[in-house]
Amino acid sequence: MSKFFSKKYDALTPYTPGEQPRDMQYIKLNTNESPFPPPEAVVEAVKREAGACNLYSDPTCRALVEEVAKVYKVRPTQVLPTNGSDEILNFAFMAFCDRDTPATFADITYGFYEVFARLHGIPYRTIPLKEDFSIDYREYMGIHSTVFIANPNAPTGLALSRAQIEEILVSNPDNIVVVDEAYVDFGGESCVSLIDKYENLLVTQTFSKSRSLAGARLGLGFANEKLINDLNTLKYSTNPYNVNRMTMTAGVVALQNQSYFDEKCEEICKTREYTKEKLTKLGFFVLDSKTNFLFIRSDKIDGERLYNQLKSRGILVRHFNGERIREFNRVTVGTKAQMDAFLLAVTEILKENQA
Repeated sequence: MSKFFSKKYDALTPYTPGEQPRDMQYIKLNTNESPFPPPEAVVEAVKREAGACNLYSDPTCRALVEEVAKVYKVRPTQVLPTNGSDEILNFAFMAFCDRDTPATFADITYGFYEVFARLHGIPYRTIPLKEDFSIDYREYMGIHSTVFIANPNAPTGLALSRAQIEEILVSNPDNIVVVDEAYVDFGGESCVSLIDKYENLLVTQTFSKSRSLAGARLGLGFANEKLINDLNTLKYSTNPYNVNRMTMTAGVVALQNQSYFDEKCEEICKTREYTKEKLTKLGFFVLDSKTNFLFIRSDKIDGERLYNQLKSRGILVRHFNGERIREFNRVTVGTKAQMDAFLLAVTEILKENQA
């Protein structure tokens, strides 16, 4: 750090993104991107929009908001597009938490929650996952705190039901419940339909996973009009043009081609179950994922060793160092060919380590 860096951030540990090495051609199964490109209609629309880059984007994101409202059957005033869902999560910490309103989230979940809390000086509490790595929704009931729940959760891939989320909402009427649905399109139950029913609900989603636009950076927030107005106050106080022209256009055209993404999500889910079955036969413990990744552990090889040996073979997965999960690796579900290459490499590694 330089001598000029503010002392208030001395203890801040930033979020660590998945590695992006360039030393060789890798099969990337470490950052939960879609293995499929967006449809050609999206690519062509972005190319056309690039010609207007000399002009600012529409700060209201009107065309995108109207398309989102149509697809999700909500009112345009209940939608807020952002620069990735990370931005709206950051806004939520800023808008709905302070020293008198702490944040609460699971001890093993999306790492940015803790970063945002520390960044803004917000007190926070973590609730341990159960032994089976699931969230006990009852521990979030009546806690007088702003609740952040990744549903399905990452890196575990496990999900709560919509009914369980509703119990959390009902029991915390004076606090916001943020439901982060980054992976909901791979088997979870969305809570977007509940935003008219509960004034304390904020749902976030992203185009990064199921809509093949991770590099475009587009997220969505869904809530009642008052909460969206709160979040817009922060948006217009920080970056009114937060969604660029090309990304906005990509989002609109992606929504108009939803059938393409539905087919790809179905294919990913089938490949996920295929891979889970093969890993189970190899002796792995694999959690019941509702996402586009698998959380896996083997008694035959150390988690970090498996990660390193896969990397040496040109396959990237995500390894975590947390005490309870250091023996696990998170594996993004790629194409069938990519997963077969991964499974072959795992089989060879297990044989070599048992020799």
